[in-house]
Amino acid sequence: MSDFDVRQEVSDKYSLRGRVFHRLRDDILSGKYAEHEELKEMAIGEEMGVSRTPVREAFRQLELEGLIQIIPNKGAYVTGITEKDVKDIYMIRSLLEGLCARWATEHITKEQMEEMEENVYLAEFHAQKGHLEQLAELDNRFHDILYEACDSKILEHQLKDFHQYVLRVRKKTLANANRGPKSNEEHRGIMEAIRSRDAELAERLANRHMINAYDNMVKNGLHEIYGREESPSGDSV
Repeated sequence: MSDFDVRQEVSDKYSLRGRVFHRLRDDILSGKYAEHEELKEMAIGEEMGVSRTPVREAFRQLELEGLIQIIPNKGAYVTGITEKDVKDIYMIRSLLEGLCARWATEHITKEQMEEMEENVYLAEFHAQKGHLEQLAELDNRFHDILYEACDSKILEHQLKDFHQYVLRVRKKTLANANRGPKSNEEHRGIMEAIRSRDAELAERLANRHMINAYDNMVKNGLHEIYGREESPSGDSV
């Protein structure tokens, strides 16, 4: 990512509209707001200490991302991430993470490779100790290193967004005592393939890693988090 891109992204994140948007997006994705709950401009503006204008602008961006639905003459309602969205995200991620791992074999730096290796070793240590919270943090960082190593700001940005969208359900399923260590074993395979510059193997393992992650979510509570509810218009979703 170029210095200009970084400055632009940082500037957007810390602008008034950007701060409101990121705060609301994090609150929606973390489950603070229930699906189909109404978001009220005035109440949110008072809570964040801003006028209604940046809140309204944030609402428009959230609607573009599919996280809320603005119904004319009625209000803004949380759409959030549905169970189907999670499946779609993981199927898309499986392809994009494979591509990311393939490109990482060509572009990963010495420093990134060393950090990836250290990440896997630390995760193995915490897995043996049963430190599931640390294991989840290291899991997140492994993927960040992988995204950065592909040397594509477009792919990195897309994958980080997808990663954020499913953070809520990932936290629940990574807390599973079996999945955390298994996930790190898969990370080790990806890391070794990248270190060996085996692009095809790295792509295949990263693709499979996402499929395994999704399968584990289905087995360990995905439906409990994303059940069927009524939409604000009264239609079932």
